[in-house]
Amino acid sequence: MKLVKLFALFATVALVSQLAIAGSVKGKVTPGKSVVYLESPSSPVQASGDKKVTMDQKGLLFDPHILVVQTGTTVEFLNSDKVQHNVFWPSVSGDKKKSHNMGTWPQGERRPFKFTDPGVVSLLCNVHPEMSGYIIVSPTPYFAETGADGSFTLANVPDGDYTITAWHEGKKPQSKKITVKGDTTADFTLQ
Repeated sequence: MKLVKLFALFATVALVSQLAIAGSVKGKVTPGKSVVYLESPSSPVQASGDKKVTMDQKGLLFDPHILVVQTGTTVEFLNSDKVQHNVFWPSVSGDKKKSHNMGTWPQGERRPFKFTDPGVVSLLCNVHPEMSGYIIVSPTPYFAETGADGSFTLANVPDGDYTITAWHEGKKPQSKKITVKGDTTADFTLQ
């Protein structure tokens, strides 16, 4: 019993000490409804494990229109419409070697794809060329969609050097280097 209590105390101290060297990154992106994520130049891309999320196709739209995931996440593409859909992306952040075509499938069917490369994935449908959506694949677990006013908070970020990137549909992404030491601020105005 004493060993269990000692282990619990050790785990608590380790958690508290880890949180003590973690901060937050807060800021605002103009325009709002943007995506913000951190990259660490000193550590490799971090995979999320076996997390699964759904990108639906309903009402001839990708739903959600913008989905943010961490590398290693499996996205299940669902067709909820009564018509067939096709999902493809011509590149990942402009790299055409990372293009992919999921094929065409009927209502109710799901097709999974595990995203292992960080970047912006522009989703399209060969059957319905008016359909478009985005998956933003973050290389770290530190990402957020901003509020309508553009505000965001990335919590429990370990102290260190990072590159923070802001992305908004139709705007040029913007990145800058920051050092997180406690609470840090990063604001963006995207053109």
